[in-house]
Amino acid sequence: MAAKKKAVSTRAAAGKKAVSKKTTAKKAAVKKTAAKKTAPKKKAAAKQTTARKAATKKAVPKKTVTKKAAPKKTVTRKAAPKKAPAKKRPASQIGPVPGIAPYKENRDEEYMNEKQVQHFKNILLTWKRELMEEVDRTVHHMQDDAANFPDPNDRATQESEFSMELRARDRERKLIKKIDESIRHLDNDEFGYCEACGVEIGVKRLEARPTATLCIDCKILDEIREKQMG
Repeated sequence: MAAKKKAVSTRAAAGKKAVSKKTTAKKAAVKKTAAKKTAPKKKAAAKQTTARKAATKKAVPKKTVTKKAAPKKTVTRKAAPKKAPAKKRPASQIGPVPGIAPYKENRDEEYMNEKQVQHFKNILLTWKRELMEEVDRTVHHMQDDAANFPDPNDRATQESEFSMELRARDRERKLIKKIDESIRHLDNDEFGYCEACGVEIGVKRLEARPTATLCIDCKILDEIREKQMG
């Protein structure tokens, strides 16, 4: 009985060994077939990559076409209109009054003699007459051009022009008062002397500004005081 059991066990062990050998053999065969299948694929892919590299090397380099630059358009700029040269002040113009020749002063003559008084009186009267004519011209202009425009922009433009003219005429009205005061000083023999220090103002300064009441030094000090107060 014991001998039979040993024989059976040995046969079973032999069968197991055979079965394991067959399974290992089958696995090896499967691996070989898989390796055979993948090997040609890898070789084919490698050949394709090498063929592509060779093709890129043999490829003829493209010719670089240099485009010709388009000719620049020559823009001819119009020359800016030349400014009209400023008109030189005629030698016959004195200060704000044209047409009156400057006074030829002699060293030996007395300051504010009859000739000088008449010269400055002529300047002041001519200046006043011109200002009065300008005032009358402005009044007639505003009366003639005054119109009720339907467009509000036109009305606003007209009103701004009129307001500017009125401001200018107001300044001229104040200037006419100063001219009247200067003429009164001429009649009272007080014209041409500084009101602050009593020094002679000078013929040249009076010709430039006939209504001046201060000499140069006092005028500078007065302006400095105004700046400090302002």
